Amino acid sequence: MSFPQTRLRRLRATRALRGLVRETRLEAADFVYPMFVAHGIDRREPIAEMPGVDHLSIAHAVEEAGEAAALGIPAVLLFGLPAAKDEEGSGAWDDEGIIQLATRAIKEAHPDLLVICDLCLCEYTSHGHCGVLRDGARGPGVDNDATLELLSRTAVSQARAGADIIAPSDMMDGRVGSIRTALDDEGFAETPIMSYSAKFASAFYGPFRIAADSAPAFGDRRGYQMDPANGDEAVREARLDVEEGADILIVKPALPYLDVIRRIKDDTALPVAAYNVSGEYSMLKAAAAAGYLDERTAVLEALTSIRRAGADIIITYHAKDAARWLQ
Repeated sequence: MSFPQTRLRRLRATRALRGLVRETRLEAADFVYPMFVAHGIDRREPIAEMPGVDHLSIAHAVEEAGEAAALGIPAVLLFGLPAAKDEEGSGAWDDEGIIQLATRAIKEAHPDLLVICDLCLCEYTSHGHCGVLRDGARGPGVDNDATLELLSRTAVSQARAGADIIAPSDMMDGRVGSIRTALDDEGFAETPIMSYSAKFASAFYGPFRIAADSAPAFGDRRGYQMDPANGDEAVREARLDVEEGADILIVKPALPYLDVIRRIKDDTALPVAAYNVSGEYSMLKAAAAAGYLDERTAVLEALTSIRRAGADIIITYHAKDAARWLQ
């Protein structure tokens, strides 16, 4: 055995030394905890497809956010399930909508916890698509420009409710610039935009679409989400969002796109968030429940790999469990 190999083996020999030489660190402060806030007075309903994740009425969401904060998790990401839907998704920009009410309640109870509001229309539209529909030669499609106006209106409503960060996930062209202008014009120039810059048309969103009741009523979202084969396009999309004023860039999903996380981090030098999505979460949960792997070890390995790839922030449903394990 050569001398360098012997030296590395000695450095790995004890837990304390392994900590000193470890290249990638994982902490609760790296996490954002997503929550599904639903209408209702006293509602906490388990989501069967995502064991350990619940639909939460506002009071329960406040409680859940407090638990996350107590574990050292600095931010929550809110998704809303409204009482009613319509063609335009008007519940998204209602100042008394589910997300706006939840944001106010969480900020009042936990003022130091960052509240990030997901910005999309799919949870609010009766058809489940991420924007306004128009009729075309090949049937209904999303009207990009008409959607921008509604997204901007929603962003202002969320900021007015107290959102610390706005996170547009719709993937419409030009939406970051439109939202940035709207926020600035309404006095929210200091509100950051965390843009879903590289959001792929992925099979790993299945459990989320059930949880958020946001599956398209017809067709799919490949017309505005990205082809999983296209890494160069992901970098171009991220650059466009930077030019339009994005402050943080999101890659979604995370584990199948570690290479994209690294490329966007290197190319833009902006903070990068990776969304460890519902399918990735449910996959590990199912394997652990079947006894195929150890959940704690597998989850922490997966999250560490996302950090090693270059993510500054990890959005993950494992956030609370991982924070406890890391303590």
